[in-house]
Amino acid sequence: MQTFALLGAGFIGRVHAENLAAQPNVDFARVFDVDASRAAEIADRYDAAATDDVDAVFTDPAIDAVLIASSTNTHADLLKRAAAAGKAVFCEKPIDLSLEVARDAAAAARAAGIPVMMDFNRRYDAAYAAVHDAVQSGEVGQVELVSMTTRGPSLPPIAYLEVSGGQMRDQTVHFFDLLRWITGLEPVEVYVAGAALADPAVAEVGDVDTSVAVLRLVNGALVQIDSQRRIGYGYDERIEVNGSVRMVEAARHRTGFVNHYGPGELRTNGLDAGWFERIRGTYRKSLDAFVDALERSAPMPAPLDDGLRAQVIAEAATQSLRTHQPVAIPEGL
Repeated sequence: MQTFALLGAGFIGRVHAENLAAQPNVDFARVFDVDASRAAEIADRYDAAATDDVDAVFTDPAIDAVLIASSTNTHADLLKRAAAAGKAVFCEKPIDLSLEVARDAAAAARAAGIPVMMDFNRRYDAAYAAVHDAVQSGEVGQVELVSMTTRGPSLPPIAYLEVSGGQMRDQTVHFFDLLRWITGLEPVEVYVAGAALADPAVAEVGDVDTSVAVLRLVNGALVQIDSQRRIGYGYDERIEVNGSVRMVEAARHRTGFVNHYGPGELRTNGLDAGWFERIRGTYRKSLDAFVDALERSAPMPAPLDDGLRAQVIAEAATQSLRTHQPVAIPEGL
């Protein structure tokens, strides 16, 4: 049994709280938030203790692990505090919008030897896991061409985009991680073209809402990732890996598979309304994997270094987007 504290009681914190409470090997003991009322709301619902003093969490010897679901600008500091206190960490991405700050926090965690897992929860999508298994088993042969799509139904608030770090760091980064995980290959170069098509205000805050990233993998294979913030038909994610032998695809995720036929018409199911509806179940599976690794003292399935590596790629992609030039992706972290 692992005793957990939840750090952050906002939207994603509430999602994690539900999963912590349902996990049979977790004692959900504490909730921290700088807003005491938000912490109390979750704590009351799941019979935990609420606090607006984070030191009360890190000085509590009963706490084995913390789940960091607070605002992005607090992740690195909380990770370093957890390292100093010897607590295991399950962390929402990113570690920090600054790669240097993220590296510093990761170094502290590494030096302390604490278990850390990044919540790259899309790895726990059943379709993406099946593509991973097919590629890693050699079914497709040598990877030659990868196509990935990440498209959302509505533009986030401009106030959010101002602090998000940009599309590469906030949205496409999930697919940089999936690319490495599925293929087992490192990208060595990236070129990104982008535009603000949904709202001119996106460009005013230095971001784009529509982009295409082309990457070259270490074996010469090519990758295309198209990202959109706003589309008119639901939430759309897909992955296709074409190899020297065959191709494997995680297709569009429909809400059902019932077709209605009538004179001159066919009605069928569409896509999920939003990103949360599409991947909600993967949050639980990701947490389960973290708890299982803790229980078995096993390596973390999505370790801290994977989070850093995805950020390295996102930084190069952001540079390419700004300079309109291909950018070599540095090796290592």
